[in-house]
Amino acid sequence: MSSRAYTEWRPALAPGRQVACLWTRRNAGGAEYGQLVVPDGCVDLVWSEAGLEVVGPDNAPRSVPVRSGAELAGLRLRPGAGGLLLGEVPVRELCDRQVPLAELAGAATAERLGERLARAPGLREAAAELDAFAASLAPGRPPDRVVERAVAALGRAQGARVPELAAELGLSERQLRRRVTDAVGYGPKTLHAVLRFQRALAFARADRDGAVAGDGGVAGERERERGACADRCAAGYGAGAGSGLAEVAVRAGYADQAHLTREVRRWAGVPPTVLLGRTARPGGAVGQDSGAAS
Repeated sequence: MSSRAYTEWRPALAPGRQVACLWTRRNAGGAEYGQLVVPDGCVDLVWSEAGLEVVGPDNAPRSVPVRSGAELAGLRLRPGAGGLLLGEVPVRELCDRQVPLAELAGAATAERLGERLARAPGLREAAAELDAFAASLAPGRPPDRVVERAVAALGRAQGARVPELAAELGLSERQLRRRVTDAVGYGPKTLHAVLRFQRALAFARADRDGAVAGDGGVAGERERERGACADRCAAGYGAGAGSGLAEVAVRAGYADQAHLTREVRRWAGVPPTVLLGRTARPGGAVGQDSGAAS
């Protein structure tokens, strides 16, 4: 049995419109390994031996070392919902960064939460404390409905042209770009590309398990949404799976398989047959062997 374990589940207290999932990760005595993390537009609150940190969206793939004996608990926000943790701080300022929670919420708040986490009897209970913390912030930091609509539109397979989307939302194109970039960390074009890439992974996982993935967007994707918290394996999309990848490409909104291949290399740094042959989890982490880390 593997010494590595990763679990996700829906929040019990925090609003699902903003919080996608809670998660725990453990490397119980196994050798240190490198975890591939790919862009997904999400913000995480992570508790580990390093303390409480807010992890911003990634612009490129990265490998995160997971040491032997590591234990982490986390809370993941949906694209555009970073304001729940960041308040007035634009998410774009946290791209490719990990910032101590104390810098965003204040030392006293971070210390109180840290004390509750330290008293938790286990990782799942620690994650529940993060859930309660997010729930306590929610009344004063409601979701931005305009950003939600923009993210949903940009997440659809066909995407959305910026001029038409701006007009639909009652914004100028410049206002839309600024609003999305501040809330997600990416501009509309990049966000669409990231969500399309994640949708392709979701379709591959769903096909492998005989499931039916949604049609894209944060609200509609059963597999993509991080609150679904399913551990999906993409085995079967390895060597010789060209026809499967071609179908995934079309369903996800790519022009063809070659287009999918270019975009997977862009966002994961490896070709699709390598990426999808690994153990893939919803959201940013794609497993090497069976581990995961943000």
